[in-house]
Amino acid sequence: MNKQCADIIIKSDSIFTADRDLPLQGAVAVKGDTILAIGSEEELGQYKGSHTKEIEAYGKLVTPGFHDFHVHLWLGAMFQEYASLTFCGSEEEAAERIAQYAEQHPNDPWVLGFGWHHVRWPGQKLPARHSLDQRIKDRPVFLLNEEAHSAWLNTKALEILGIDEMTPEPPFGVIEKDEDGKPTGFLYETAVGLAVEAFNLPSEKKHKLMKSFLEKAGRLGITSIGDMLPLPGFTLGDLEEYKRFEDEGKLTVRIHFLAPLDGDLEKLSYYSRFDSDKLQLSGLKQFIDGVPLTYTGYLLEPYSDRTSTNGGTIYSKETYFKWIEEADKKGYRVRLHACGDAAVRLALDAFQHARNVNGPRDSRHTIEHIEVIHPDDISRFSELGVLPSMQPEHLSSSSMESHEYIDRLGPERLPYTWPIGELEKSGAQLVFGSDYPIVELNPMLGIYRAVTRKHEDGTPSRGWNPQHKISIAKALTHFTRSPAYGNFRENDLGTLQAGKKADIAILDRNLFECEPEEIKGCKVLWTIMDGRIVYDIKNNPKA
Repeated sequence: MNKQCADIIIKSDSIFTADRDLPLQGAVAVKGDTILAIGSEEELGQYKGSHTKEIEAYGKLVTPGFHDFHVHLWLGAMFQEYASLTFCGSEEEAAERIAQYAEQHPNDPWVLGFGWHHVRWPGQKLPARHSLDQRIKDRPVFLLNEEAHSAWLNTKALEILGIDEMTPEPPFGVIEKDEDGKPTGFLYETAVGLAVEAFNLPSEKKHKLMKSFLEKAGRLGITSIGDMLPLPGFTLGDLEEYKRFEDEGKLTVRIHFLAPLDGDLEKLSYYSRFDSDKLQLSGLKQFIDGVPLTYTGYLLEPYSDRTSTNGGTIYSKETYFKWIEEADKKGYRVRLHACGDAAVRLALDAFQHARNVNGPRDSRHTIEHIEVIHPDDISRFSELGVLPSMQPEHLSSSSMESHEYIDRLGPERLPYTWPIGELEKSGAQLVFGSDYPIVELNPMLGIYRAVTRKHEDGTPSRGWNPQHKISIAKALTHFTRSPAYGNFRENDLGTLQAGKKADIAILDRNLFECEPEEIKGCKVLWTIMDGRIVYDIKNNPKA
């Protein structure tokens, strides 16, 4: 006699459970928020009841819900909501675009825009307040760049924020000044934190931002994220809004958030109230360096196209060692932004120091980005149990010839850029994410890039540094099982197994059988989170 009836039974000839490399044929039964069973259709027939919803997904791929390990939720929601400057080809074009946006939104207290980057403009000249002042004089303008490491303000914004020629620069921050010593309106790295007032939003706007992000995640099959609240010089996110959505039963993405690592462990008690299976503290984050694109990534040797610098760190080596040792002793996991090879080495050294002082433990300390590494440091990840958290979409450019890192890093370092394959072979526990909104949230882009290592124009034909390509099974694993492990959720998330949470995505094609070029065009048909269908493409025909 059947004891339980499933709420949902999914049938497919390709179920990727993520606890094995190849998909299996059969069915998945869901009861409440849990996977009831997985097996053959015949075996799972016993769970079918009069109210069981059956989903036939033959020729499709059933996979655990995607788990994006590196997201900036609130920043991404703002990128979606406010003026997009991503495709502006010059300072004048960006200024004109934001002026049009300001006219269309006369009631916004701050005129906000996102996504510009001067490195793509003719001459790569930094923008200044004057081009904004010519169009918007009486309202403050704040424009965050594509990588969230610099901002462009008008004079009104500088006045409101009290930024003038006497304002001290924060560590690792720059207030760009003209020949008269007056701020130009360009803020660099941690100096962006001086303008955090621009992010104070009314409650109705917060609700709209949260709702739009959750809808976007649902369309992309994402059921869990790591939310990186700390940014250079400030923290951005709204845990109270997240909690409000959870309390109302509307939180359709599990959020594992990071708090700042700043030497003050006492204040972390505030986060103890956020401790559910949908919203919880997952560790502490800090920045070692900036990004090589703007010469702020910390390199062991000088930049090939600017030999006067090798970048630098936000804090001293001694500060990192002290903060990480203390946090590790208290049982916190630490995640460090480290793009340059010297930053990666410093992060590994800091984690090794904490291990030497406090003893080994299952810390799952993590290094973010690893855009370039010295080959001597590759094996240290597995030796120390440090997780390399990488975002494959970051390696792409419009073409191989236009990739800025060719000039920045030079031929000797290029083979060790985004070294996914070598880290995989070394036994390191890789974890994937997007770094949304710095790049798009869509996991298919990261999967495609990890498998092919091709740029937007399809070059090189064998991929950039093909030794770092990985299989489709590994790429899917690093967007599902690996992040669950990274967030200490391997016992209830990340794989399709009986007893685990019913977080499932159903794709419109079988990625194990399609050509690699088709991966980018793959869409999600259904997203199930906690046993609930939170997205059905039939109800979203324009998706």
